[in-house]
Amino acid sequence: MGQNQLVEKRPRGRPQLRSDDDTRDLIVEAAAREFQANGYAGTSMGFVAQHAGVSTKTLYRLVPTKADLFTGVVSSRIRQFLLDIDDEMLSGHDLAAGLEHILIAFGTLTLSAEVIAMNRLVIGESERFPEIAKTFYEKAIVPVNAVIEGWLQRQSDLGRLRIDDVHIASGMLRGMMILEPQRVAMLRQREAPDKAEIAMRAKACAKLFLHGAE
Repeated sequence: MGQNQLVEKRPRGRPQLRSDDDTRDLIVEAAAREFQANGYAGTSMGFVAQHAGVSTKTLYRLVPTKADLFTGVVSSRIRQFLLDIDDEMLSGHDLAAGLEHILIAFGTLTLSAEVIAMNRLVIGESERFPEIAKTFYEKAIVPVNAVIEGWLQRQSDLGRLRIDDVHIASGMLRGMMILEPQRVAMLRQREAPDKAEIAMRAKACAKLFLHGAE
């Protein structure tokens, strides 16, 4: 071959562009950081675009308003929770293990530092921006409650639980799991619980819910 060398051929044409879905994900993650750092009022669409690495034209094409940005952030966090407790993930678990799995997923979502900060944001700014309270309620609280109530109702229908009102039972269960640690963290009296503490609390809550104070 002498001095000849193999030369790698480069593909011609424009480089492959990100899909709109991938770009939207980058925007949502940048917005989440901005909301957490600066609150709703202090978040700038321009800074979100800059930190996402996109033009403002692209930002406004994919996510036209700040309210849409907030909706995207909330929905993205709830989406993972719903995936964690779908029927496939819960199949094969007995009653106690299934309930623990749900409570761990619920605690991991609601007791995270990010979601605690989001709660502070909503409470602090909802009077000025009522749309964020409406979004948080409709896109986060309602679907999370519905999926837990749905699981409890299925267990009741199968005769594994005796529940007169799944809505009330679900509210009591959720409150037992997160109310105290979330409140303390929101008041900045301690850090958000870690994974081990969430798992331990989920186990204790599931036992108390299923068996009472025997």
